[in-house]
Amino acid sequence: MTEINRNAPVLVTGATGYVAGWLVKRLLDEGMTVHAAVRDPSASDKLQFLNRLAEQAPGEIRYFKADLLQDGSYAEAMEGCELVFHTASPFVLDVKDPQKELVDPALRGTRNVLEQANKTPSVKRVVVTSSVVAIYGDNVDLQSLPDGTLNESVWNTSSSVSHQPYAYSKTLAEKEAWKIAEGQKRWDLVTINPALVIGPGINPRATSESFNIVKQMGNGSSKPGAPRMGLGVVDVRDVAEAHFQAGFNPEASGRYIVSGHNTDLVELAGSLLDKYGDQYPIPRKALPKWLVWLVGPLVSKGTTRRMIARNVDLPWQADNSKGTRELGLSYRSMKESMEAMFQQMIDSGQLRKR
Repeated sequence: MTEINRNAPVLVTGATGYVAGWLVKRLLDEGMTVHAAVRDPSASDKLQFLNRLAEQAPGEIRYFKADLLQDGSYAEAMEGCELVFHTASPFVLDVKDPQKELVDPALRGTRNVLEQANKTPSVKRVVVTSSVVAIYGDNVDLQSLPDGTLNESVWNTSSSVSHQPYAYSKTLAEKEAWKIAEGQKRWDLVTINPALVIGPGINPRATSESFNIVKQMGNGSSKPGAPRMGLGVVDVRDVAEAHFQAGFNPEASGRYIVSGHNTDLVELAGSLLDKYGDQYPIPRKALPKWLVWLVGPLVSKGTTRRMIARNVDLPWQADNSKGTRELGLSYRSMKESMEAMFQQMIDSGQLRKR
């Protein structure tokens, strides 16, 4: 059991990120002092949304300059913290050099933060934002599991630098985190493994692959239809709550799948039709797999025929009961999350009526 002193400051790496923004809000609303590690503390345009949260909350935010790839750069930010949330990690699918752009930053960043935890006597717990893609690589992988269902004991063994490199980077980073954690006895590690994160951002122009997916549902680029690719989705606010509970619940331990709904891209788009279907070109039907296989790689650089073969028209299912049981998690409806995200894109001028 690990008891965290709520009067001690709490470190959040990658504090301007999509999930981190809501986590920072939760901490500030509890009256805590947040040590926000960011690339540039003087970049007021990027920090305006966090500053606004701090102005409206009893807590306090302090900024620290830190770079994922620079050894020792989290030392000052971590000083005096009992709890560290490591959320910083790139989420991009279309990259030229996967090793350099995904694998190296994820691995080095994890090492830098956790090795700093080893050097910082105050640290008692580290919560790392991993992903369900550290558990599986492709939907076809689920066919070898009991009931075709993912759980926390499973690890991704099918991804590599050349196939699903983002998933590969998350798998290596989480394995490295567990290796470092098991090499010491002062602090404990908890990992949060979210499915595709949806919902509104603290920053209405947040950059995350999920924003690209939802934007395509409203800007006409996927009007002909969507591939029936199974996936899990979860609201960003629920992911932030999972982090908070993983940090402060003394009993929290191990990995937690955080996913609200087993769904697919066609159902995801369908959740927008009631409210927005008349005014926006939201896809209404599933594209046949042969067509996705034929044109997918031409439309999206990050899409390969192997990926299509191993994921399209294949279901996705995960057991989220450990998080609901041990962390008390509950999940917003997919419709609520998608409508809030889509409306934010409309309000910020990223989507226009047809």
